[in-house]
Amino acid sequence: MFSRRSFFRTFVLLVFCVALVLPAVACTDIVAGKDATVDGSVITCHTADGAYYDAQIRFIPGQKYPAGAKMDIFRNIIGEEPGGWVKIGEIPQVAETYGYFHTGYPAMNQHRVAMGETTIGQKEILKTVAAGGKAIMTIEQLAVLGLQRAKTAREAVQIMGDLSQKYGMLPSCGTEGECLTVTDPDEAWIFHVYSTGFGWLPDSGKPGSVWAAQRVPDDEVVIVPNIGRIRQIDPKDTKNFMVSDNYMQHAIDTGLYDPKSGDPFDFQAAYTPATGNDDWALSSMWIRNRLYTIHKALAPSREWEPYAATNSYPFSIKPEKKISVQDVMALIREYNKGSVFDMSEHPAWLIAGKDGKMEKSPLTTPFPTKRQAKLLKIPYSRTIGVYNCAYSWVSQMRKDLPEPVGGVMWFGYDQPAHTLYVPVYTGTRDTKESWKSNFDRDLFSFDSAQWAFMLQDDVVNWRYQEAIEDLKAVRDPIEAEFFAKQAEIEKKATELYKEDPAKAEKFLTDYTIECMAKAEKAYWDLNARSIAKYINNR
Repeated sequence: MFSRRSFFRTFVLLVFCVALVLPAVACTDIVAGKDATVDGSVITCHTADGAYYDAQIRFIPGQKYPAGAKMDIFRNIIGEEPGGWVKIGEIPQVAETYGYFHTGYPAMNQHRVAMGETTIGQKEILKTVAAGGKAIMTIEQLAVLGLQRAKTAREAVQIMGDLSQKYGMLPSCGTEGECLTVTDPDEAWIFHVYSTGFGWLPDSGKPGSVWAAQRVPDDEVVIVPNIGRIRQIDPKDTKNFMVSDNYMQHAIDTGLYDPKSGDPFDFQAAYTPATGNDDWALSSMWIRNRLYTIHKALAPSREWEPYAATNSYPFSIKPEKKISVQDVMALIREYNKGSVFDMSEHPAWLIAGKDGKMEKSPLTTPFPTKRQAKLLKIPYSRTIGVYNCAYSWVSQMRKDLPEPVGGVMWFGYDQPAHTLYVPVYTGTRDTKESWKSNFDRDLFSFDSAQWAFMLQDDVVNWRYQEAIEDLKAVRDPIEAEFFAKQAEIEKKATELYKEDPAKAEKFLTDYTIECMAKAEKAYWDLNARSIAKYINNR
């Protein structure tokens, strides 16, 4: 005879055999300068929109190394493929590395450098793959190196750019280019890097990448939804631009730009496909609808055309109101509400009510899977929050607090719209066991926090109209409590830091683990109640 726990285990396993079906669908980054935010922090974020990305968050301490030491270089750090990391090379190690927080795409280091990632399209002539190629620097490996070796965003950009040139940029999301939004308490940068084709060789004397970085104006916000955003570049303006020596020359050599045309060099146009690829081209609607939704939210009084061309959007925008961490969370939880892209407003959801009037079915969800949308004949429109997101976070970097206290990453598992964000400080030195291990994509486990959030994301979509209110009733007060306590926690940590930095680190570590425990328990309890409430026996 099954125990209640055994029944629950079997039940959720059956649920996820059906639910986990789609590969990565790429990521959304938002980055704000310090004068664009309500508290003067530099903010960025990351949505790891792939069901199988490594979402376990753990702190990797810094180390010292002897002269001549080597560092192994890997691919599949993101964990999208089964089998773990694959060593593909070695490079010289530095004398000392800094501690950082590792997830599929490494996120933040102890010195308040944070990096969001989003894959961006690149033209066919630039593409390369691991099999048979010689490039070895994936974007996630570059992020590890940037976080381990840099104390500022500017340093990180230069380090990653130089290493990609020397060792070759290797795409890890298909064959596309990459973007990192790199921040510290003073600056925010948009870093684009492209590979240079399958035929590149380390001993060719030619660079193994093309890269450029543009500084985000302090009072503005940039949105990067899987498309290159950097266009005109002034390499002499070193305050606002950092570029590889070949940033234009490679386009000339490969016929992607003709200087005799008289047209100014456009970095985006040179390296990004204009049309012809449903996902990664400038014409792609899944990119344009996210640009529209976020720009409209930041500047609602302006006229924004839902179907406007990607290159009609400015590189950055000054928000009509300064934004907060909670505002950025709201943006990455978005489903294009009230716009032409809102799938929950499609007539396919309408049913006859008790009085015969048409009303929304309780099953109506703004986050249908592609299979659900196909079944109901609803045109699928890519939402910002997606059902197969592995994890997401919003970072908050401030210079008026000690280093361990001034940086915080608000981290959440699975779909941003349905997660609960917990604070992880730059002074945090460990995470809860169930948040850093025990996850198996093929085996449900009560010992893994990730499964608690994945399950609730699935359950809430069973009868979304009712279940989302149950979720909010649990999540919102806890998340609000974390924010309400932030000033108190940081004041205490600052006092401890002045006494002994190690005491501040222990205090912040204990607090992060306490928050993780509270969020995890809340979701396990919610799952138990939701399944009983919405099971189809009723």
